[in-house]
Amino acid sequence: MSGKLTASAIKNANSYPDGKPRNFGDGGGLYLHVTTTGKYWRYNYRLDGKQKTLAIGVYPAISLQTAREKHRKARELLARGVDPSAHKREQKAIKAEKAQNSFEFIAREYHRRYLPTWQPGYAEKMLGYFERDVFPWIGSRPIAEIEAPEIVKVICRQDERGAGGAARKVKQHIQQVYDYAIAQGIAPRNPARDIKTSLVLKPRQVRHFAFIKEPGKLGELMRAIYGYEGQFTTCCLLRLSALVMLRPTELRTAKWSEFDLENALWTIPVKRMKARRHVKEANLTVHYVPLCRQSVDILQELFPLTGNRRGGFLFPSIRTHDQPMSNNTVNAALRRMGFDKTEMSGHGFRHTASTMLNGMKGEDGKRRWDKEAIERQLAHKDPTVRGIYNHQEYLEERRDMLQVWADYLDELRAGGQVLPFKTCQL
Repeated sequence: MSGKLTASAIKNANSYPDGKPRNFGDGGGLYLHVTTTGKYWRYNYRLDGKQKTLAIGVYPAISLQTAREKHRKARELLARGVDPSAHKREQKAIKAEKAQNSFEFIAREYHRRYLPTWQPGYAEKMLGYFERDVFPWIGSRPIAEIEAPEIVKVICRQDERGAGGAARKVKQHIQQVYDYAIAQGIAPRNPARDIKTSLVLKPRQVRHFAFIKEPGKLGELMRAIYGYEGQFTTCCLLRLSALVMLRPTELRTAKWSEFDLENALWTIPVKRMKARRHVKEANLTVHYVPLCRQSVDILQELFPLTGNRRGGFLFPSIRTHDQPMSNNTVNAALRRMGFDKTEMSGHGFRHTASTMLNGMKGEDGKRRWDKEAIERQLAHKDPTVRGIYNHQEYLEERRDMLQVWADYLDELRAGGQVLPFKTCQL
């Protein structure tokens, strides 16, 4: 076979019968190198009196037309005294360097580095945002070259589809990646900090978590929880949700190593709480949760089932014990029990307890519980100077408060006479 190659000739080209490679020329030094395992485009040329070969690519990924175009460009380089093989290596190195400085590469590096300091749900959501809403648009761009308008386009795409909350989260995560890149000397500045979301996104619509305010409805919920016919671990998760006033993620990711059942105390490291990143990384503080009698009973009943499993979670995932339950478990259970998203949510247990405890009066007509004790149980932080230096945990008052709250829930569940909570003499 000689002269210019054709598509059919290439398709039918084979190695020699004895299996030795065979070359099919296309002219000008370009040829198809055929072996028993594949077909490869090559270009033979001479430079400074030395015979050299440029690997152009593999057929059929590189078509005849593409191979001829690459061959033409290689000959132009050679005509200017540039070695095509050396030029290819340089371009490959430049491409690799750009890839290592791309937004996606740096974002994934940042995610891997700080993954151990984050709660599993937070880390999973962040990576999901990046892979779905950021990488397809600016992931391949060198991080140091991206400007604010490009980031605005990314977050506006989410806002336009009605995901304003997610758009703000994405902007926050992009900003964190740039802070990391600056610290590593990869980016000179943080363009995300130049963006005011109030100017580029639609006004935020405040949506409060649904929660129950009426004692009668709360009693109905408690009866439904104790009659729940789903997974036993889910039932325990629902019961504890009503008692401890914690965020759903803080509860579902709980580990047995945090509990002292003998002293009825749960100690949660701050790295699992809602806090600023540097606070989580330092992990120097804890949140104490006194356990009422009912909580201890639930935990003792649960321990034989999950207490010795790999991963150490109270509420492990059904699929793998190394991960906690899904963050949608409680809400899905509430829907199965007939409480829709406008009536009650997993986060709503906190709102219900806070609302009713703040309205509870003692026999003297004054509020029964110190507001600070309620806020401390909710793990709310006071950002003022007073809050920074106020380390009082109100532990004993909170223990008494949670026991009274648990007994009240039992009373409602039993269907006894229900009085408005703010006047209930407990």
